[in-house]
Amino acid sequence: MKNPIHVIAALPPGLEDEGARELLELGANEVRSFNRCVAFQVDLSSFYRVNLRARLPFRFLREISRFNCNGPESLYIGIQKACNWNLWLPPSKSFRVDVTGSSYGLTHSHFSALQVKNAIIDFQRDSCGQRSNINLKEPDLCIHLHLNRGEAVLSLDSSSGSLHRRGYKSAMGIAPLKENLAAGLIRITKWDISMPLVDPLCGSGTFLIEAAMVALDIAPGLHRKFLFENWLDFDQQLWNKEKTLATDLKINRKKLPLIIGCEQNLEIYHQVKSNILSASLEEVVQIQTSHFRDLKLPSKEGIIVCNPPYGKRIGDTDDLEILYEELGKFCKAKASGWQLWILNGNPSLSKFLRMKANRRFQVSNGGIDCRWIQYFIN
Repeated sequence: MKNPIHVIAALPPGLEDEGARELLELGANEVRSFNRCVAFQVDLSSFYRVNLRARLPFRFLREISRFNCNGPESLYIGIQKACNWNLWLPPSKSFRVDVTGSSYGLTHSHFSALQVKNAIIDFQRDSCGQRSNINLKEPDLCIHLHLNRGEAVLSLDSSSGSLHRRGYKSAMGIAPLKENLAAGLIRITKWDISMPLVDPLCGSGTFLIEAAMVALDIAPGLHRKFLFENWLDFDQQLWNKEKTLATDLKINRKKLPLIIGCEQNLEIYHQVKSNILSASLEEVVQIQTSHFRDLKLPSKEGIIVCNPPYGKRIGDTDDLEILYEELGKFCKAKASGWQLWILNGNPSLSKFLRMKANRRFQVSNGGIDCRWIQYFIN
């Protein structure tokens, strides 16, 4: 590959391997998994493609420079030499600096960010007598610095906000599941879209909506404004081509999956309906308001996915023991031959299902150590 682009994808903890597989499917090369991230290489077309279609990453960081950094002075000099800032950041464009990690003499992210900002602004003033403005909310360029053991990596973020925010959640429950985590957990199940998918405790509907987007090949980034459209090497023709290909995928998918959700709380039910409408999936996702014990499942065997309360942020422990026991009884009575996948952040509750787990995957949900557990229902 000529002039490969080096990229880091930030991922939810526990989804690194699944994220690597997704990126390979989308054309990434030299893919390597690390803690909470995946490093890879792409050409420009594939870079646009992963930003459009990848469902699991929080963000994509394109490396533009890497240099030794052992204090504030070497950071300042390294930033000024990192690239031609007059080309990448004309004074007419605004920017923001995000910093992660630490190095010798650089242990406070705010101070390190200030050093980066000063180095860029001084470069601009010295070379053209003008400077860019800082914009924390909607910058034209989002500059990311990572410091680690005497090394600095300077990157450009392809988006000013987290990619897990798809834009359809006009309303959220008390402890909402992040969209990219839901998409990754669904990938782990290896759900075949010819099978029904049911969430009996659907909350804000994230599992249902992400499953529908997967089934219909709706690219999560199709309507997003990306910061790489402001980059020096942005290619409008290539970008239009990738967007057209992503749109055609959605149009060509004709067979609709059977996706069903259930929510007992009437207020949350209306929130789910609002989210489904916002995602334009009201013809795909069926939702009803009742206790899950009254939910009628399709005759064809399928997959049940759910993220019940753990008792960490919501739910009383005694009530949750009853909930898990009722969920186990429901599955055994009405879903024989199905699979149950449950996201559990409280191991003591699993036993109340009265079911034997087949597989467990360790993931993190909002900082809570969880297990994504598979059960075969007999």
